[in-house]
Amino acid sequence: MDPLRKVLLSLLILVILIGGGTIGYVIIEDWSTFEALYMTVITLATVGYREVHDLSHEGQVFTIVLIIFGAGNIAYAIGSMIQFMVEGQLRKLMGRKKLQKQIGSLKNHYIVCGFGRIGRLVSREFASKPIPFIVVEQDAERCQNLEDAGYLFVQGDATNDAVLERAGIDRANGLITVVTSDSANVFITLTARGINPNLFILARASEDGADIKLMRAGANKVVSPYTIGATRIAQAILRPSVVDFIDIATGTENIELQLEEIRIAEKSTLAGKTLVNSGLRKDLGLIIVGIKRHQKMTFNPDPTTEIEVGDILITLGEPGAIKNMEHIAYGAI
Repeated sequence: MDPLRKVLLSLLILVILIGGGTIGYVIIEDWSTFEALYMTVITLATVGYREVHDLSHEGQVFTIVLIIFGAGNIAYAIGSMIQFMVEGQLRKLMGRKKLQKQIGSLKNHYIVCGFGRIGRLVSREFASKPIPFIVVEQDAERCQNLEDAGYLFVQGDATNDAVLERAGIDRANGLITVVTSDSANVFITLTARGINPNLFILARASEDGADIKLMRAGANKVVSPYTIGATRIAQAILRPSVVDFIDIATGTENIELQLEEIRIAEKSTLAGKTLVNSGLRKDLGLIIVGIKRHQKMTFNPDPTTEIEVGDILITLGEPGAIKNMEHIAYGAI
């Protein structure tokens, strides 16, 4: 049985015994309710105080029965409470140590600051990939939600250097700050950039003009959920088919089509080949929508374009074909 249920059950039995003992003494000895309650409590506690009044033969028999059942239940209740407290503390301690060990072993991960509505969705997307990440959250209730979801997290203020260091910011690939306050996002960006100058930082902006401040603070990219949402709503009316296509291509639950970006590694067999000779279209049925090279994006590249190491190929195709290409691009095949 669950330790908490054992504690509650033993307490319930104890309450029943106290109530039954009180009623029993009232009926058998004709005592007042308080006298009967007092006698019941000192009997169950076995403290050895004298009786309120001399007991009759029936009262003595009732007291013996009450002691036999009561003493056993009290021992059970005390044992259940000790078990509950010890197991709970041990579980909490072991969980905390395990969490710290997992955080300490993280490398090339992402730090998500804030577990509100946006932070929760970002974490869910990262977990589905999966991409290694850790959440920094100050609110205790949200931290409990993080623990229930099985996400790695650090409880604390993300504007604090020590908290970000506990999250492994010196080993991280990037940081996403999506707390509700623009000023807090600016401060988190400044703090993160000061600790790790090479970190990629993506920040959320809510108010007009906040994007400029965030870029000045050191953010590599700034996203405004309200601007994106408004644009998406307008496009759903103006270009519904385009929006439907984007939903199909970027939806995490889609099983027919996927839009993905894939980086070409040094040992990849694709390096040095042209798109037409790579077999991506012919063998895998993939469409190369664009190529990002040296921060410059080329859409609908020419078939004779040569693939270079470090290129990021924007690829459209079936999930299985995308996975095969990832193995080829990373040099696994």
